[in-house]
Amino acid sequence: MALDISFQPMRVLIDGHDSEGLLILADSQLAAVIVRLDGQTHYPEHKGLWHLEAGFGKCDVRVAPPVFMTPEEAGAWVKQALTGKVAEPTEAD
Repeated sequence: MALDISFQPMRVLIDGHDSEGLLILADSQLAAVIVRLDGQTHYPEHKGLWHLEAGFGKCDVRVAPPVFMTPEEAGAWVKQALTGKVAEPTEAD
């Protein structure tokens, strides 16, 4: 059975920075929160990337949380963490 991964935009209060966030839902259950890195304290090469701010259950990473290029990449990571399977590549239209 495949998991339905969806995203819900949510503002995240973090010292006035990194406030663009997404809740990542797996079958309508909260699995993770990612935040776009946009604050002045981040390395320039990290700006615009998405950071795992919080993970729940099998998505809970306490040491070196991952950073993702896109929300879709984060969603694939959540699916892999929950199922133990590497995400299948999708065909381009």
